[in-house]
Amino acid sequence: MALGMYAATVPMMKTLLVALSNVLDKGAAFAEAKKIDEKVLTGDRLAPDMFPLSRQVQIATDMAKGGVARLAGVEIPAYEDTETSFAELKARIAKTLAFIESIPAAQIDGTEGKEIVLKMRAGDIAFTGERYLIGFVIPNLTFHCATAYNILRHNGVEIGKKDFLGAY
Repeated sequence: MALGMYAATVPMMKTLLVALSNVLDKGAAFAEAKKIDEKVLTGDRLAPDMFPLSRQVQIATDMAKGGVARLAGVEIPAYEDTETSFAELKARIAKTLAFIESIPAAQIDGTEGKEIVLKMRAGDIAFTGERYLIGFVIPNLTFHCATAYNILRHNGVEIGKKDFLGAY
């Protein structure tokens, strides 16, 4: 049996986003235990030209909700991108999880050949649904979840690979 588009999308997204939420819990606990203003962590970045932790989480959730919405042919939920605290970032993840879980498998399965066009700064990019998922959404979601993890790990939060991978 072939892997359907829904099975390749929503379960993986849920795993990554739940793990990211759990990593944020550990970041919040670390900040509290070390008496560090949590905005020091949520505003930190690995390099001067990289986005901070808060933006990494925002982009990760944008990838998940945008990916599912485009494949399912529904409107992408709009978020304000104003989160700066761990609680706000976790709420954004929870809202994203609720959205992606609300889309039935039947709306995503069979979208392998669907045309998806992204309007980018450099111009429009056209994908098939399969290429969009495998070549754009999954790598971007994984990259931004990993970068958020790496920012916290770099700051001394005691997290490891199992925290990033989540339940499998």
